[in-house]
Amino acid sequence: MFPKKEMLVGLAIAAAFAAPVGMAQSDGSSMHSKQDAVFVAKASSGGLTEVAASKLAEAHAKSDDVKSFANTMIADHTKVGDELAQTAQKDGYTPATGPTSSQQAKLTKLGTLNGEAFDKAYKSMMVMDHQQTATLFKKEAASGKNSDLKSFASETLPTLENHLAMATKL
Repeated sequence: MFPKKEMLVGLAIAAAFAAPVGMAQSDGSSMHSKQDAVFVAKASSGGLTEVAASKLAEAHAKSDDVKSFANTMIADHTKVGDELAQTAQKDGYTPATGPTSSQQAKLTKLGTLNGEAFDKAYKSMMVMDHQQTATLFKKEAASGKNSDLKSFASETLPTLENHLAMATKL
């Protein structure tokens, strides 16, 4: 037996008004968007990678300027990482707990270097990572769906751009 026409119409209307599961609501509330989830994952794993690389610099770098920059990266990215984790978790997002496998491979390779070879590789890594991170934060600040993450990205972007300028000058 088939359901009555009225019942089918009622179900169709109910389905039309139901919010899609897992999609962001237009007001930026607690529903998740893919862009915001990708932002949290990439920003958190990137920050953890920069802290880990900078900790390697404490032991492997030759240049005092590189070591000083690394100390700044450890302090700033630890603080920003903590802020991101609090914001993300408050809104139901799960930040990364470590570098991605690709990032870990770069860290492993970096850890085999010492002295000037380390300095060169670390500086190159910091420039490239900060370029990618600034782009990621600009995108989130401009078009993120979650208002807390969007605000976090906007507020953090100047620090990241400063890090990029510092890394470029190394």
